[in-house]
Amino acid sequence: MDKFLEQYPINTTINVAWGEMDALQHVNNVVYFRYFETARIDFFNQINLLEDIQKTAIGPVISENQARYKRPVTFPDTLVVGVSISDINDDRFMMHYHVFSQTQQAVTTIGSSQVVMFNFKTGQKAQLTPQLLDALETYKLV
Repeated sequence: MDKFLEQYPINTTINVAWGEMDALQHVNNVVYFRYFETARIDFFNQINLLEDIQKTAIGPVISENQARYKRPVTFPDTLVVGVSISDINDDRFMMHYHVFSQTQQAVTTIGSSQVVMFNFKTGQKAQLTPQLLDALETYKLV
């Protein structure tokens, strides 16, 4: 666990809820996208990305999501979702998620999201700000 936390300094802890399991008695595959969303918003808050969205009308949208399920997760468990960044471009970047089960002491799921900056006033893509670029570089995959 310590190695995982060292590798993913921005992470989010999520308790698995009983109702997230499906008829096959493991966390339903769609729930992981909610876990990714929770970790993504937590990451955005920690780097202050959402701070000015009301003033600038520029913010992130997701153009693509992907998940790979390696091990089933069941209730009760506590998951830690680590976030990292890659493929930083002028108007987009890729977020990666690694879901670590504290019960299993293993990564159970990996995923990614393509994040595009969007101007909600104009309906067009927007450029990443220099401040955002700096923050993203800090958490870029090596």
